[in-house]
Amino acid sequence: MIITNLTVEQLEKAAGMLKAIAHPMRIAILNFLESGDKKTVTQIYESVGIEQSTASHHLGILRDKGVLTVTREGKNAFYCIRHTKLSTLIDCINSCACD
Repeated sequence: MIITNLTVEQLEKAAGMLKAIAHPMRIAILNFLESGDKKTVTQIYESVGIEQSTASHHLGILRDKGVLTVTREGKNAFYCIRHTKLSTLIDCINSCACD
């Protein structure tokens, strides 16, 4: 028996977020965005060294699963991490990967 205060829907949402994060390039993107500043797609793909189309693909997955938010200002789309508490998870992933 599983004891939790979360509903099935909340557990499924959490699992979806973790699945979205569980990709090396998406972890790199989240590391770049961890500062809390909103960044453009160009800033993101240049910082992690990938093509614009690849970055957009990964950003779309992270956005669809509720990990990132996007705001538009003119022609630019700015991405940032939706929940500041995800920074703790990102720090934990980085620490565990370095062991």
